[in-house]
Amino acid sequence: MPLKDSFELKSYTRLRAEQIDKALNSFTPSARTKPKTIHRSMRHSLFAGGKRIRPILTLAAAEACNGQIDKAIPLACAIECIHTYSLIHDDLPALDDDDFRRGKPTNHKVFGEGVAILTGDALLTQAFEIACKSKPTSRYSTADMIHELSHTSGSLNLIAGQIADLEGEGQKPTLPKLKYIHERKTSALLTCCTRLGGMSSNCTPLQLQALTDFGYNIGLAFQVIDDILDVTQTSKQLGKTAGKDEASSKSTYPAALGLKKSEKIALELTEKAFSALKPFRGKAYALEAMADYLLSRKN
Repeated sequence: MPLKDSFELKSYTRLRAEQIDKALNSFTPSARTKPKTIHRSMRHSLFAGGKRIRPILTLAAAEACNGQIDKAIPLACAIECIHTYSLIHDDLPALDDDDFRRGKPTNHKVFGEGVAILTGDALLTQAFEIACKSKPTSRYSTADMIHELSHTSGSLNLIAGQIADLEGEGQKPTLPKLKYIHERKTSALLTCCTRLGGMSSNCTPLQLQALTDFGYNIGLAFQVIDDILDVTQTSKQLGKTAGKDEASSKSTYPAALGLKKSEKIALELTEKAFSALKPFRGKAYALEAMADYLLSRKN
């Protein structure tokens, strides 16, 4: 674990991303494993150049609780599998209908819609197989961790957010509707990241609540900023098609409140996230650095 006075986020995220990629590679069937098509497709999306923000948050949360990275790695990889599956399905013509993701053709553009659907299904299933490798602690059983993951991925959170987003297209966005969508579609998974990192480290109830508050607020801030970037950045900068939210009349903060107010809300949410980390008394500096990065990102 790096010392605070020498902490450098770029080096930290590069190291953690390498560890995550190595673990994902070992957990995922090779592209030569039959049926080759599904495993090639899974790997195409898993290793498409993502920043690994979510699994890195899991590892950073574990470190804040004096935990060991190797104990958090399976949960971090499970999170990334779920995130990747959700992107594959989101990009399908029936939902967001996007041709690019992370600057590359989306899964269904490479492998076809049928394979893309099955690839998302396979990655979601793979996530739970990987998560089962996590070790219990005195406070949290492996079942507790699996429940955290499944509750976040199910019809009350990730799926609920996607349904509300889908049903809200073409309607005038309101703040309560936006908050409902963003809490479930984005904030829930980031909250799960930080909670699982803490649970893998046998965190105290006070630490778990702090990580929950941090994940919730940084998750909302992340999505508000994502909404802002969709309006202000180019497709090349984003690595995906810019302006899609506005073109499909999706519920976004800029559409409902305008850019200035949206930026103010993102700042307020990030400040709440920083405040939530006070119980760690300076030990959560990797999480703090990640929060600062997420607020200031340009793509």
